[in-house]
Amino acid sequence: MGLTRRAVGAGALDTGLALRRRDENDLVIALAGNPNVGKSTVFNALTGMHQHTGNWPGKTVATAQGYHNDGEGGLLLVDIPGTYSLLAHSAEEEVARNFICFGEPDAVAVVCDAACLVRNLNLVLQVLEITPRVVVCVNLLDEAKRRGIRVDLVALSHALGVPVIGTVARKKKSLSALPRALRAVVERTRKPLCVQYGTVLETAIARVCDAFSGKELRRLPPRWLALRLLEADPRLLAEIEAYVGAELLADPALVQALDASRTALAAAGLAGDALRDHIVCAINEKAAELGALAVRAESPDRGMERADRWLTGRRSAYPFMLLLLALVFWLTVVGANYPSQWLSYAFNMLGARLDVWFSALGMPAFLHGILLDGIYRVLAAVVSVMLPPMAIFFPLFTFLEDVGYLPRIAYNLDRPFCRCHACGKQALTMCMGFGCNAAGVVGCRIIDSPRERLLAILTNAFVPCNGRFPTLIVVLTLFFVGVGTGLVSSLLAALLLLAVILLGVVATFGATRLLAATVLRGAPSSFTLELPPYRRPQVGKILVRSVFDRTLFVLGRAAAVAAPAGAIIWLLANTAVGGESLLLHVSGALDPIGRFLGLDGVILLGFVLGFPANEIVLPIILMTYAAGGTLPVLGGTAEIGSVLLANGWTPLTAVCFILFSLMHWPCSTTVLTVHRETRSLRWTVLAVFLPTLLGVLSCACVACVARLFF
Repeated sequence: MGLTRRAVGAGALDTGLALRRRDENDLVIALAGNPNVGKSTVFNALTGMHQHTGNWPGKTVATAQGYHNDGEGGLLLVDIPGTYSLLAHSAEEEVARNFICFGEPDAVAVVCDAACLVRNLNLVLQVLEITPRVVVCVNLLDEAKRRGIRVDLVALSHALGVPVIGTVARKKKSLSALPRALRAVVERTRKPLCVQYGTVLETAIARVCDAFSGKELRRLPPRWLALRLLEADPRLLAEIEAYVGAELLADPALVQALDASRTALAAAGLAGDALRDHIVCAINEKAAELGALAVRAESPDRGMERADRWLTGRRSAYPFMLLLLALVFWLTVVGANYPSQWLSYAFNMLGARLDVWFSALGMPAFLHGILLDGIYRVLAAVVSVMLPPMAIFFPLFTFLEDVGYLPRIAYNLDRPFCRCHACGKQALTMCMGFGCNAAGVVGCRIIDSPRERLLAILTNAFVPCNGRFPTLIVVLTLFFVGVGTGLVSSLLAALLLLAVILLGVVATFGATRLLAATVLRGAPSSFTLELPPYRRPQVGKILVRSVFDRTLFVLGRAAAVAAPAGAIIWLLANTAVGGESLLLHVSGALDPIGRFLGLDGVILLGFVLGFPANEIVLPIILMTYAAGGTLPVLGGTAEIGSVLLANGWTPLTAVCFILFSLMHWPCSTTVLTVHRETRSLRWTVLAVFLPTLLGVLSCACVACVARLFF
């Protein structure tokens, strides 16, 4: 089919987003939809590896652009943030609304969940008010079928007045009709469905539209613009003024029409929030009417309802959640033991070979020491201790996310967070923190309220990230379980790790409540949390995301930090002043503080030098304990225990070490992320100070009590 390209609009300039067209005739397609409808799956399936990611200019909101060639030309897909409505409440919703309204895309594909179509149609109806160039993509038809739901796509298309395509995004072939429909809707459009708002409001809209006669509105439909001017949302009015010009909004005829219309609406009780509620109710009623027309429920599968009665029930939710977390930790502990020993043995063998090769090459002692005894041994310790637990934990965590259980954890924790005067969405960001605290801080963008977003950002570091798990597992095993390989030992280690994690969760609740009662006072806001359907896990997707996006990313970051840290520590350990190394001088200066906290100066120095990454704290401690400033050759957990015991560690030291590991300053990546998200030095300092203060107080109290009674 031939296609005549229309003039490219100034959409990229209006939104500040640089559109990466390959050709001037490429069509720009906005990909919209509610969260959890498979929008990203559609985007990935159509664009493959032809993607570019970044942030929207001036906002910390992710954007992705991708290219698809359907044989007739190029489609540039812009994956806008998931949103339930274009009546924006958050930065993500503002970005979605502004790109559709002012970005001048050639067409909009609205992805919907077939199993929750009525709710999704709210967004479809709002988009249709802005542009008739819309294709509705009813996705997840397979899940809807399993739940006994059938969608009459033909009837829905006829009612909406736009093409409706049924898809199962996981099956790429089902998407073949979507590019054709998008290309067709750009050229041939018919008048779509228009929501009616009642006589009073329709009269006001018509009066304002008459005032637009002869005015240049660019691509904004007069009816949509009239509604928005009558609503008078200040932030949206500023966007409209920047798009159409201040002269239009200051036109006397338009001002007079708006004043008369608002007076009539106020007399009918439709002013302010009442007007907004009236508009929302009309859209909801029309969506329900369309749902009754196109959706048929047949003998639904009650499996999901039965599962939710167990997983989110008042009595069963918490026990099941704890049991599942204990299982994840047990699998991590059991699975990590032998691979860690094998890796340590392999690195030691390679280190011995490197020692021989360096000597044979006549490498200077200084260079030999810094490369082998400094950088290599620290890197080897980091990889052998970190990689096995991460390679097990991340796939398990991703599995829970993929099947839809993590949102249910957030649902279960909603009430405790509300009691702390925080938002229930903080539970989701806390779960993200288990993987990486920096990722958890970025995830706080999903919280609309600035106050509640700050609460989540400032307390995310209380949840131990995956970088702290290997160290916690090693210390718990050595001092409270024993280096056994039996079922009882592994179960005890998993339960102890679960107890430590729960302590971090309790600390999160306590710190959140403290902040909400002091520097961030306020009442919790309400929010809608969607519980997605349980989905069959995609093994390939889980492995890719957990191994490449998480395990190797975190490991690579730790290795990048460990290498220079190993060199610096070796230099400090092998540079003598007054007959003693600089490392011993510094650790000696910190020793009184460390002893007061139930630790010692070397442990405290390990935390200080481990600021770039929590993963390297234990290797630094082991290297500092080594008399020659070289990390000792370790064959596994038992050898690590020998080094620690030889340097005065006791169960009290282990308890205080675990407490301080749980509560101390965030790593450098998290601190930088907090500053980037808050754009405030004050809040960044508080994010560092708060966990450190609680960690110091906890360790000091435990150490003092232990000295009094033992």
